[in-house]
Amino acid sequence: MLASFLEHVNTDLYFILTAGLFAYLLGSIPTAIWVGKYHYGIDIRKHGSGNSGATNTFRVLGKKAGIFVMAIDIFKGWLATSLAVVLVSFDIVSYDEFILYKIVFYKLIFGSLAVLGHIFPIYANFKGGKGVATLLGMMLAVDAQITLISVGIFVIVLLLSRYVSLGSLIATLSFPLLLFIPKFHPEDPVVIVFGFLMFTIVVLTHQKNIVKLIQGEESRANIRFKKKSS
Repeated sequence: MLASFLEHVNTDLYFILTAGLFAYLLGSIPTAIWVGKYHYGIDIRKHGSGNSGATNTFRVLGKKAGIFVMAIDIFKGWLATSLAVVLVSFDIVSYDEFILYKIVFYKLIFGSLAVLGHIFPIYANFKGGKGVATLLGMMLAVDAQITLISVGIFVIVLLLSRYVSLGSLIATLSFPLLLFIPKFHPEDPVVIVFGFLMFTIVVLTHQKNIVKLIQGEESRANIRFKKKSS
């Protein structure tokens, strides 16, 4: 089955490589850097944690900018991953009995390239964010149901601990673990493998945060709930 699949991939190699390059370039869009530079006149990498992601945008530029940056970073991950559906739906790559396998495989490849693009953006000297928001967009395109459960886990951990980094790590790990539950088990086990791979990448991009968490020096999110006026 795999050999036959690889034969089909070779015939569509040009389109696959082109889509893969586009996915990386899409993921490389340094949303936080551009928003900070063109709308606020600052380099976000020189403020707060120095990270060019949505969390530091919230911290440095405020809620409005943070929500916008997060939304765009999620969208670029979702869009890059969804290129797989476009390739197949418009017969840009061959349609055959391996169609489901190919869509899942291409989704994971294109989504991963977008995440790597966010972490190592060509437009910003290959120094980007931690990739969590872009990864979220990718996983929404792969399995929206499990991803939304993972988002719920992130929110719970964040509210209880007020650590964004801890919430991101636990939520990312929850994605592949939830796939072991029979009800959520994917048709293609490769999704589980990629889930653990993405968790590994998140761990690598959060090494400093993990050290700070262990040492009790990690910054907590400033979460406030407005009281209703009587």
